[in-house]
Amino acid sequence: MDSAISTLKFVGKSLYYMLEALFFCIVPKRRKSVAGEIVLITGAGSGIGRLLALKFARLGAILVLWDVNEEGNKETAKLAQETGAARVHAYTCDCSRKEEVYSVASQVKREVGDVTILVNNAGVVTGKRFLDSPDEMVERSFQVNSIAHFWTYKAFLPAMVASNHGHLVSISSAAGLIGVSGLADYCASKFAAYGFAEAISLEMFAQGVTGVKSTLVCPYFTNTGMFDGCSTRSPHLLPILEPEYVASKIVDAILQEQVYLYIPRSLYFLMVLKSMFPSKLGLALGEFLGVFNSMDHFRGREKKD
Repeated sequence: MDSAISTLKFVGKSLYYMLEALFFCIVPKRRKSVAGEIVLITGAGSGIGRLLALKFARLGAILVLWDVNEEGNKETAKLAQETGAARVHAYTCDCSRKEEVYSVASQVKREVGDVTILVNNAGVVTGKRFLDSPDEMVERSFQVNSIAHFWTYKAFLPAMVASNHGHLVSISSAAGLIGVSGLADYCASKFAAYGFAEAISLEMFAQGVTGVKSTLVCPYFTNTGMFDGCSTRSPHLLPILEPEYVASKIVDAILQEQVYLYIPRSLYFLMVLKSMFPSKLGLALGEFLGVFNSMDHFRGREKKD
């Protein structure tokens, strides 16, 4: 009897959730307000992090900006204030260093309050074939792109759980879904970031912490300078993305409490192909799309003297 009841409940939930998903494909979800929320963004000194800060500033959020680049971070803070942000707090922090994350997190709690929206955005890329990648760069890829997320979650998640209110945002990558030639350490670290964020989301569900939401973001190559030199043979299917577009999609996903965001939408289709079709077909598709050569002319962001 218990088994039959459980089955009926599952079927009922399945039908309801399918209908709900179809409904929201037609009618956009109502966006939540983030006015007064304390939003911490790592890697806020440039690129997507800076654009997210400016968008949250316009929405009335209290900004906490972290970056290892003090000059860039201060520039973001200045731009956010000019945009109309009520309160902006900039902190220099190397997210690859656990002790530094914990120290600056304690400072944030004292000076600003408990973070309610955490955006793990900071990232680095080596951009070399695996056997040409220096050991220290492989280690740094993991330290910044994934392991740092453990420390920021440790620092800020307990208060979210205690109040049953918060939002965890992980900026992973399309390279956190599908392996890319020339990005072995980057892919591995972004796969790790994706898996970690998904596991914590499921932990919150299992513990009944319904007020702490999660959004996992996986964009394709974005024109921020980080992937300068990368190319695409199929710009209609896998375009090099514009940062403003990516930032807008991320903020919309957060406001609608969307769990998964893949950009562009073709990634959803490619993930289905990866899961269901023969591996040789995947290789043929990769060759056709030019994915295996997309890193051949990688330059990356120019380093300032």
